[in-house]
Amino acid sequence: MSDIHSFMFEGLPVRGILVRVTDAWQEILRRRASNSEHGPYPAPVAQMLGEMVAAGALMQANIKFDGALTLQIMGDGPVKLAVVEVQSDLAIRATATVMAAVAPDAQLDAMVNAHNEGRCAITLDPQTKFPGQQPYQGVVPLFDDARRPIRRISEVLEHYMLQSEQLDTTLVLAANETLAAGLLIQRLPIQGTANLAGSLVSRENEDEIGLNEHYQRIAILASSLKQDELLSLDASTILRRLFWEENLVVFEPAPHARQPHFVCRCSRERVGRMIQGLGQEEAQSILAERGNIEVACEFCGVQYPFDAIDTAQLFVSPTQSGSGSQSAH
Repeated sequence: MSDIHSFMFEGLPVRGILVRVTDAWQEILRRRASNSEHGPYPAPVAQMLGEMVAAGALMQANIKFDGALTLQIMGDGPVKLAVVEVQSDLAIRATATVMAAVAPDAQLDAMVNAHNEGRCAITLDPQTKFPGQQPYQGVVPLFDDARRPIRRISEVLEHYMLQSEQLDTTLVLAANETLAAGLLIQRLPIQGTANLAGSLVSRENEDEIGLNEHYQRIAILASSLKQDELLSLDASTILRRLFWEENLVVFEPAPHARQPHFVCRCSRERVGRMIQGLGQEEAQSILAERGNIEVACEFCGVQYPFDAIDTAQLFVSPTQSGSGSQSAH
């Protein structure tokens, strides 16, 4: 069962979240493995995507954003793209596009940053938008300030939070075939509000980056957590082992609190709109070559077939179709 544990350090400007994603992560892997075209992810890709799942859940739980948080890693290695989307209710879906063989011991740089051109993007798409409002997106490279390739997802996101949000953050991420888990420790802003939505950060907060001794002490303790410990120990044991000398206030989740779970938002209607976007000429060309148009969701593997009649209906104007226009729904 997936779970999230939020906590604070009493009297200190430091907060934390521990997340363990089980059912949703296992469902993501199961759907990928059952796809006859692609088959299971190579082990290093599965670990990377699992760490991204844990990170996405941590960030969404941390900021409580009313909309979709999307974490993307894109690059020029054998893994072209890895995407995790987390909704405000912690519904999760994830996928990775593997274009070539991945070495059994490959790290992040070898998988997506072969020529130091990889990027990490975090996008916040509000559920309710104001007129003209666009999703917020922050992008950072997959290398540090000295242009050295970054080899861990946790380091990429720590770099992102420091550069884009001016917040000291420590992340420990781990994943195997049954569990995606993560620990986040973050220094609270001194004044104002700092978050992924790009809120202004006070000068006082900027000056304090990296200097708070309480945060530094707790960050060192958090960084001592090994990946196998994160995957094998329960939440209470982890927090007790790491922070037994601290005054920790743990906020236990309510009985019906939101928990990470798998949901895919694909639909036949969405796929129909995508085919419409190709244009009628291109759609007819695909029909002539293959006999039908079949689109598989990259996130969940569901197949959406459109034959010649289905496709023709997509390009019938409302005035022509009359009541029959609703058949595409």
